[in-house]
Amino acid sequence: MSKDYPVPAEHLERETEIRKSRFIARVYPVNSREEVRALVAQAHKDFPDARHVCWAYQIGRPGSAAEAAMNDDGEPSGTAGKPILNVIQHKDMGDVLVIVIRYFGGIKLGAGGLVRAYAGAAESVLSAVPRAVQQARVVADVALDFAIEQPLRHWCDGHDGRVDSIRYSTRVQARVSLPEIQHADFVSFCEAQRIDYRFDT
Repeated sequence: MSKDYPVPAEHLERETEIRKSRFIARVYPVNSREEVRALVAQAHKDFPDARHVCWAYQIGRPGSAAEAAMNDDGEPSGTAGKPILNVIQHKDMGDVLVIVIRYFGGIKLGAGGLVRAYAGAAESVLSAVPRAVQQARVVADVALDFAIEQPLRHWCDGHDGRVDSIRYSTRVQARVSLPEIQHADFVSFCEAQRIDYRFDT
């Protein structure tokens, strides 16, 4: 069974109008909660007079996401974030954030109407966004001498790896993620450079 999964290939925005309320839906590829926070903050800046900025995201493989969350931003509980997340899960997409910005048009939609409106806005943008394939990744904690930090970064740059975090003490401690297919190459590199490594199981 392949562990590769679809992710959004780019950022996209779509707008729909339902009974005079405007719903502006944005989709982004994301890899971390920090990215989500920054993009939600940006949406608040871009639409400072919007009534609601609701969102949902999941990071990792669909069906076994490492992390997922949602926010109704003042809409009645369960009428915005949850429908957005349900559509994301139905689309079987990972590493994805959907933000739906609402400008209230003066006509109340009711709970059922809100659920349909937010789900519809999420559907419109997720159906339109091009997809890319995210290869399954593995994560390793490594410890290395200071002189090896640059070679490690160079290896990551050439093998679609990422240094997700780094700490300096007596040695350099880093957390690295890389495509699963690069696992054996990374082990060989670590052993040649005398890097201590431990993969998450």
